[in-house]
Amino acid sequence: MFKQFQTLINGNEGYLISSLSIFVLFFVLVGLFIFLMKKEEVQYMSELPLNDKES
Repeated sequence: MFKQFQTLINGNEGYLISSLSIFVLFFVLVGLFIFLMKKEEVQYMSELPLNDKES
């Protein structure tokens, strides 16, 4: 499958590598953000749909 992409984009491997690295970097940063969140903040956000006091 990847060989087909390489033959279609002959000479432009930089685009493949940069797009993959941006994709991986984004999900690593989101994972770190979620992992480093305080438990109180996670608890508050998990209860947001249930605590509808304005209605």
